Amino acid sequence: MDPAGLRPLGVGEVLDVAIKIYRARFGVMVKSVAVVLGPVFALSVLIRISIPAGENLFQVTQPGATPELDADQFWAFLAGTVLIGILAYIASQLATGACFKAVSGAYLDENPDWRESLRFARSRLGSLLWLSFLMVVCLAPAFLACLLPGLYLYVAWSVSAPVLLVEDLKGWSAMKRSRQLVKGRFWPTVAVLVLVIVLTGIVQAILVGLAAGIVAVSGNEVAAALADGLGQMAASALTTPLSAAVLAVLYFDLRVRKEGFDLELLAHRLGVDPSTVPGIDFVPPAASAVSDDQPPFWPPPPGWKPRDG
Repeated sequence: MDPAGLRPLGVGEVLDVAIKIYRARFGVMVKSVAVVLGPVFALSVLIRISIPAGENLFQVTQPGATPELDADQFWAFLAGTVLIGILAYIASQLATGACFKAVSGAYLDENPDWRESLRFARSRLGSLLWLSFLMVVCLAPAFLACLLPGLYLYVAWSVSAPVLLVEDLKGWSAMKRSRQLVKGRFWPTVAVLVLVIVLTGIVQAILVGLAAGIVAVSGNEVAAALADGLGQMAASALTTPLSAAVLAVLYFDLRVRKEGFDLELLAHRLGVDPSTVPGIDFVPPAASAVSDDQPPFWPPPPGWKPRDG
């Protein structure tokens, strides 16, 4: 990635840079998503095959009688659905974190493999789950009460996950920080989010639609379940990395505009040696002319303390 990517970008440029990174790191990000979401979709297919759904949950006890709900089948179906939902939720957060690592590596001319990306995401999984839970809890009543407050908060908190992953701010702090970054750039942020939602929606519609077509013409329940599962898996594998790339580039752009965010600071935040990154004229803090009373960069590195005076 050209270091010039860390400069103020227009709405179209944000999307263009994200797509370039998406293409450059496509293999790593798709593998990261497939490794964590693949088993979930496989389990979903198995549950769908083994447990009836819809009208199959009702049985006729005698000719002419009203069909009655099969309680055992219903609770088995409900338990399987809840289990898949929880696992998919956890896996999606892990996949998003892994994709963000791959995107950040593109700025630093690194090429982390999918294992390294997943290790990065796994170390922050608990914080990602808590953050997403808080956002859902807050956004749900906002959307139910009135659409506009919900939309505003959705946009204001849109870069909360990148804030968490780069700045190590958690929960409410990440959401508050995201709102501060978006402030003054609300409508450009809306434009970026709308574009990525439209793009990912088109991809999902095509793949899920193809799967639905196979399901419709197939008389085999197993084949239909497999087609549906593969369609959803393919859609997630293609759209999750793109969404993560756009949000990451959007986050970096907001910080560049407001704080002069640069590659050296990004390297420090991600635990990368700045001297190994092309485009950084790095001077070790000990050899710099910076006073011991001032940090070598801002925010200060972990463990930095001013000279005792």
